[in-house]
Amino acid sequence: MSLNEVQDVRTPDPATDLPRSPGESGWAALRPLLLRMHFYAGLLIAPLLFLSATTGLLYAGSWQAEKIVYAEQLTVAHVGARALPLSAQVTAAKAAAPEGKVTAVWPASKADTTTRVIMQRPGLAQGETITVFVDPYTAGVRGRLTTVGDALPLRAWLTEFHSSLQLSEFGRNYSELAASWLWIVALGGLALWIGRRRRRRAELVLPDRAATGRRRTLSWHGAVGLWSVTGLVALSATGLTWSKYAGENIGQLKDRLGGATPAVSAKLTPGTGSDAGGGEHAGHVMPDGSQMKTQMPRTADIGIDRAVDAARAAGVTESLQVTLPIPGRGYVVQEQDKQAPVHLDAVAVDPADGRVVDNVRFADYPLLAKMTRFGTDLHMGRTFGLANQIALAALAIAVMSLVFWGYRMWWLRRPTKDRTLSVGRVQPRGAWRKLPVTLLLPLAALTAVAGWFAPLLGISLAAFLVVDVLLGIAQSRGDAKTEPSP
Repeated sequence: MSLNEVQDVRTPDPATDLPRSPGESGWAALRPLLLRMHFYAGLLIAPLLFLSATTGLLYAGSWQAEKIVYAEQLTVAHVGARALPLSAQVTAAKAAAPEGKVTAVWPASKADTTTRVIMQRPGLAQGETITVFVDPYTAGVRGRLTTVGDALPLRAWLTEFHSSLQLSEFGRNYSELAASWLWIVALGGLALWIGRRRRRRAELVLPDRAATGRRRTLSWHGAVGLWSVTGLVALSATGLTWSKYAGENIGQLKDRLGGATPAVSAKLTPGTGSDAGGGEHAGHVMPDGSQMKTQMPRTADIGIDRAVDAARAAGVTESLQVTLPIPGRGYVVQEQDKQAPVHLDAVAVDPADGRVVDNVRFADYPLLAKMTRFGTDLHMGRTFGLANQIALAALAIAVMSLVFWGYRMWWLRRPTKDRTLSVGRVQPRGAWRKLPVTLLLPLAALTAVAGWFAPLLGISLAAFLVVDVLLGIAQSRGDAKTEPSP
């Protein structure tokens, strides 16, 4: 460490080390508490944030890597003049994977892409399916892979790695804990950075290159945090929507506010269509005079091609996903184009006669459901394609840099360069006592609500407080023993 850096560490900062007095109100009283909270959250949660950002960076790149690694399966060798019927493509897929049961078909969405035939097979893990990739022009099978939703093996593995570190349900706690604290660390840091005194306004948004030592690191930490805060809060909020504990609370709250995502109903009405009674026993009278209730359901099926034609005629046309019918339910044909503008319309088609029995339009989604869908797809890198994925990668790198700079500042605050293993000082305890009651009570209530809504946040915060109290007691006892006797 240079002499300038040592002096920078030791010299009081008039912007951060202002003296406080009892009874202070507003920002002057709140700032020490935010400093202490930001310090502890950054110190203890930062490793999880760094890990989440690292795995998120890998995930952001998986979309493009998937196109390269699985080019053989995803694209056709030659674009033909006209695609074969979907039924012929399904037949070819069945021949290639006779052990599987076809449950869905994703017709080729572009001229040079393959059709995906989705199958269930015994022995697969929960959520996994077998996908057979078929050339729509020749019905030739381009390959088969074990998939999870629309994710091929590489992205499926990286998705699970990002969310649980491949540690199943236990591992999901790490990502939920990181997401629970990310918005607090980001917003707390934003308040501290904006509230800091500075010589020039430009230092608010740009790093101070003239500064040295800890001040220079702080300027980079603050400026990059300022530019990243909106994205970080959005990542935190959307990440929590599918977390285990907070996600359940968010889902219940969304439903109560009327923001549940609507789903098309494929259930067929008894007595009509393919569920209508038929056969020689229908309507017969029993010996005791009662009507015979046994009905022989028809097995009529117009086929997947006519079902898709009916859906297209109803306005469902973009990047289709067809779920095959089962007894009592019809075809479900829905759009899965989640890039802007979003196409997520869906219809249910009666397999007996091709009637559309139900439909759901994305335009009719409740506003909260639209926002949830849009936010989730942004988090996953879908909505704006490559630009979205680059933005996610930039945010991941920003988080990793912020964590690095935060630890560096802690290191530079150590009392002296001679004590190599020493660390930076902590903000003094008891900052909450300086808060006026009008600010303390709402803050306590907000903390309690946030801790209840995001349980892992509440539990970890309580653990921090307990540890801090114990450390305070130990320090007080140590100071009492070292006091000179009168």
